[in-house]
Amino acid sequence: MNASGKTLLTQRVKVSRGEIHIIEERCKQCRLCIELCPREVLQESEKVNEKGYHLPEVVEEPEKEKICVSCGICEVACPEYAIWVREKKEMHQGRGIYGKNSSNR
Repeated sequence: MNASGKTLLTQRVKVSRGEIHIIEERCKQCRLCIELCPREVLQESEKVNEKGYHLPEVVEEPEKEKICVSCGICEVACPEYAIWVREKKEMHQGRGIYGKNSSNR
């Protein structure tokens, strides 16, 4: 139940999916993309680029709804323009909070 006294129903909604691309030679291991990702789908990898910096890697766990939703925060945060996101054609089934007949959408 929410503050207005209406019961919130759950439903499945379509959530966009992102495909993360990293330009390895540009990355300087600032970790901003990793720290700012709201879905926590990026982590530091063991792989290093030609400058010796550890690269971010994508670690999605769809069963825990830990997926890239193509928000673009990593792109905006990267000072070296080393990462970008492209929206995938397929969609992920996420959970909504309002029922189909709710007037709170």
